[in-house]
Amino acid sequence: MARNNVPTLHVFPTPEEVLQQLADFFVELATCAIAGHGTFSVALSGGSSPKKLYELLASPAYRSRVQWEEVFFFFGDERNVLPTDTESNYRMAHEALLGPLGIAPTQVFAVDTALAPAEAAQRYSQSITEFFGQREARFDLVLLGLGDNSHTASLFPHTPVLAESVAGAREVYVEEKQAYRITLTAPLLNQAQVVAFLVYGADKAAAVQHVVAGEQDIAQFPAQLIAPASGQLHWFLDDAAASLLPAGRQ
Repeated sequence: MARNNVPTLHVFPTPEEVLQQLADFFVELATCAIAGHGTFSVALSGGSSPKKLYELLASPAYRSRVQWEEVFFFFGDERNVLPTDTESNYRMAHEALLGPLGIAPTQVFAVDTALAPAEAAQRYSQSITEFFGQREARFDLVLLGLGDNSHTASLFPHTPVLAESVAGAREVYVEEKQAYRITLTAPLLNQAQVVAFLVYGADKAAAVQHVVAGEQDIAQFPAQLIAPASGQLHWFLDDAAASLLPAGRQ
């Protein structure tokens, strides 16, 4: 089956170069968005790879290059844990990026995990709708990672949320994790102006190959769902993660 959106691949020799190039890309997008409409809305990804990106953005080399007071932060997904838990995506982002930059609480839209999962998802959908007002909920940037099972955000293989047709947030029970998560749905992620995957390491090479160049099988490779209808799709990869892509795609 044909893909709806051909991604732009950015492949660099080392993870450090990948992180630097994506940080530069973040700065460029933020600058253009703030110049164009006064704000920059970004949905953050969890995990160890994005943490290194956030630490870089908060470093002296980058922190002065963005008008952080005009940046509004959301989360692509969240684990059903309290924000003080070491598994919390919010906690990681706060420690690596939001706290060091002194981002005001009014600029951060976190999932209220004190609520039951279904209510947390409903409230998060509402907060996103309220932020965008009469406009379509269209993030300027969505940052995503990729699991070695080809999941992204909390769109895991063979879960009901993969069939969701409404742009919003939904709860999902992930059997392999024996836990609930709250995730933005593929239709909402696909409304973004720009989606950028950050993936590095040889352990992700097979997943990258399946998602970027393999036959379409969304149930098995959920990240194939990500195909912005009118936005841009970018993959930032190191040589190791791109190593199984066909010649000409690296």
